[in-house]
Amino acid sequence: MADHSHDWRENGIRVIPGNCLQPSTATTPGMDRAVAIDMARVGAQKIWAGTVHIHPNAKTGAHHHGELESVIYVIKGRARMRWGERLEFTAEAGPGDFIFVPPFVPHQEINASEDETLECVLMRSDSETVVINLDIEPVEAPETVPWIDPIHKA
Repeated sequence: MADHSHDWRENGIRVIPGNCLQPSTATTPGMDRAVAIDMARVGAQKIWAGTVHIHPNAKTGAHHHGELESVIYVIKGRARMRWGERLEFTAEAGPGDFIFVPPFVPHQEINASEDETLECVLMRSDSETVVINLDIEPVEAPETVPWIDPIHKA
């Protein structure tokens, strides 16, 4: 018979109220990040989750997250992503849209709105925060890349 004597009360489900997120120490001007799920807060070993609010017209510098995969879910506002060796590609996402960022992809997050805060939920594939800032001279006019579903082609 399997041993099921785990202390599920202390080591089971955790609900983190939205007003109890931990402000992130990794700051970027014009951005407010807050941590919901990580190793320190709940013992997460394989994922990280939190929120990011990007002020109108604000943007990150070019960076990547090493081996981590990231998912961004847009709650409010308009996100513009630029990516590539010279940030030569771009795409936008609005409320209800998901953005997937593969490992090592140089990218930049931009609030595409001049007057509305961009509010997103952010998830990463490890509880450690990995941010590698890059010195990139971006191209003037990036190419817009439409999403094509590889499974359900139109």
